[in-house]
Amino acid sequence: MPSSPVSGVDRRFFLTSALGAVAGVAGLSGCAGSAAAGSEGASTAPLAAKVPAGTSLKIASYQDTQQLQLKLAKLGDPPFKVSSWLNIGAGPDVINAFRSGSLDLANNAGIPPIQAYYQGFDAKIVAINITRKPNYLFATKPGSDIRTVADFKGRRLAFSQGQAQGVVLLRALKKAGLKYDDVELVPLTSNQFLTALQSGQVDIAPLANSQAPAYLKQYEGKGARTIPTEVVDLLSLLWAPVSVLNDKAKAAAVAAYIPYWAKGQVWAYEHPDVWNREFYVKTQNLSLAQAEAITELANKPLFPPNWSEAIEWEQETADLLAEGGFVKKFDVGELFDHRFEGIAAKAVSAEYRR
Repeated sequence: MPSSPVSGVDRRFFLTSALGAVAGVAGLSGCAGSAAAGSEGASTAPLAAKVPAGTSLKIASYQDTQQLQLKLAKLGDPPFKVSSWLNIGAGPDVINAFRSGSLDLANNAGIPPIQAYYQGFDAKIVAINITRKPNYLFATKPGSDIRTVADFKGRRLAFSQGQAQGVVLLRALKKAGLKYDDVELVPLTSNQFLTALQSGQVDIAPLANSQAPAYLKQYEGKGARTIPTEVVDLLSLLWAPVSVLNDKAKAAAVAAYIPYWAKGQVWAYEHPDVWNREFYVKTQNLSLAQAEAITELANKPLFPPNWSEAIEWEQETADLLAEGGFVKKFDVGELFDHRFEGIAAKAVSAEYRR
């Protein structure tokens, strides 16, 4: 691997751009050393069997997805108060909210916990959903002649090292035999990707399958296209700050919420027609045909009773980032709170366990 992850860009500048916008320079000062030290305070106390009265959690629900699933599935209210549902989803934004104390529990991919550790913020994974099919594809800027990942050589690629899109891009480059200095990685967060594509700031950006129809509707006529990838972002997970998990009442509430999270996803998967209408059409302003195209690519929820595969994949991801100099190498086992292992799997039927 090259000594610098970004061609023509000083590493310190890159890390500050990609991370500092989220956590500030102070968040970088701790880096891996203080993060490792922080994990020593993680609780190993058994989870309470019942959530104490008066307990509340602040839960992330990007685009109100979580509440809508619970409502449509008629799962009722969890045995604690949700003091706020935050419309927040991007990993860097979640880390920032964790730091400020405005968020207790979030749903993300596998890379944000790695990034939080590197920044010196201690948080743990408490639930796992395994994804088997790609959730992302690559979109080109309007008027682009790029048609394969091999064509990425020498191009400007939107890259967020703290989000799933970042690791999908790195894994796709590795699979295509491209090194980091074969391309120009432009440090952005995912909410900047569409603007960067539209303006021509980047040639390529990874987009979620759900984002592609709207982008193509607007720019396909101007020469934009999408490029599928077989790269899978294996993990969808719930995670929380250690400060939350060390609170016995909040930890019990987190454990109580996990079955709701799992059952809501199973319900959406089993009722695609309703989900298409109620979520994609009514809240995302997509046509029914666009919604159906997205759900055809949807992953079947799979909640593993054992986290060994998830840990192995998370280690591979951390090692990939370390190879490029984005983070320091560490043992990702520190990121998992095994007190919660198996809770999601027990909440669903056998066909959704893996």
